[in-house]
Amino acid sequence: MKKILRKTVLVTLTLLFVCMCFNKSNTAFAQSDTALYDMVWKIVNSKYVDQTNNGQDWERWRHKYDDVIKTSEDAYIAIDTMIASLNDRYTRFVPPKEFEEEKNAIKGSLFGIGVQIGLRDGKIMVISPIEDTPGEKAGLKPEDEILSIDGVSTKDMTVDKAADKIRGKKGTAVSLLIKRKGEPNKTYNIVRDEIIIKSISVKLPDEFKLDDKIGYIRISSFMGKNSGDDFEKELLKFKNKEGIIIDLRANSGGLLTNAIQIADMLLNDEIIVSTVDRYGYKDTAKSGRNTVSAQPIVVLINKGSASASEILSGALKDNHRAILIGENTFGKGLVQEVKPLSPFGSGLNITVQKYLTPNGTDINKKGIAPDIEIKLTEENVKAKDDVQLKKAQAVLLQMIQNEKTSANY
Repeated sequence: MKKILRKTVLVTLTLLFVCMCFNKSNTAFAQSDTALYDMVWKIVNSKYVDQTNNGQDWERWRHKYDDVIKTSEDAYIAIDTMIASLNDRYTRFVPPKEFEEEKNAIKGSLFGIGVQIGLRDGKIMVISPIEDTPGEKAGLKPEDEILSIDGVSTKDMTVDKAADKIRGKKGTAVSLLIKRKGEPNKTYNIVRDEIIIKSISVKLPDEFKLDDKIGYIRISSFMGKNSGDDFEKELLKFKNKEGIIIDLRANSGGLLTNAIQIADMLLNDEIIVSTVDRYGYKDTAKSGRNTVSAQPIVVLINKGSASASEILSGALKDNHRAILIGENTFGKGLVQEVKPLSPFGSGLNITVQKYLTPNGTDINKKGIAPDIEIKLTEENVKAKDDVQLKKAQAVLLQMIQNEKTSANY
């Protein structure tokens, strides 16, 4: 059996538009708000990946706000200010409502319009719509800029505030003004619904016709707790295929353990990933000898492929198990752990490790370069011409032919 990292950690938690029913009060627990601040300080002081906390005097933060924290909101502001000093966009405090929603995202069922958003150059952008959700069906696309939500401008708006405005009850509508490159601005009125997170899909983009020799599996997220098992089920259906395309485009990450589990199915007694903590301790995850598939593999990647996607693609590339086609990946080589802040109902996503690909490469802020670079242009998208997938098929067919030729000698 494979060696699994000692802790179940989260590489990243994507921001999903969700709607849950919560009490508007700050918390149901009669706890000191100063104690919450102190709890966060202690966790960062003992767990954050950089032992020097980015070279600052971390001790000065411990009692900085003791005299001014009177309410939960005071504590939240103080915590956000303290964490901001780390200059780490992935370490963040999560209030009770959002923390409950993130837990629901892992369970795989939530409410919303089914898109992921992020902040780029001060603009609220669509990272990726989730397959078969209201957002995708309405026509939202990666790189769409959200100019306003229900008539309210998103200028200077945080991602959390934008997501909160888009949330609402099932059956209600939200109006998004979208700016898309090369097109006039357009308003999308989208009805919220229950979102069933399907991490694994075999649905081809735009009904692409695939050669009968090839199987296609898209991993849209590593968030679902059953993603690894679902991938294996689809992989076994293709046991009679001669090659497999794995599509990781616009997959922004999820559970590290899912990436390891899937890599383990495709590798044989090889290193998958290594993690290094604040003390320099290196822990390595290695595949076992129970390979599920030995078929030739091509992996599709792009700039939306991040964290867990990079762990899987990096493992397959460094071990010469697959050819990567597409564009350079996002470049997130940090590992987060989710710490519930009991009994306050909130949580802390904290960077506790950095990870290295099997060759020892730190890809943070650099990404992983494809073996064959193919860009998908706006013109390609409009024409529904998936040139990346076309290239993947052509390369994979050649790999299959080469394997047959070698077997004849």
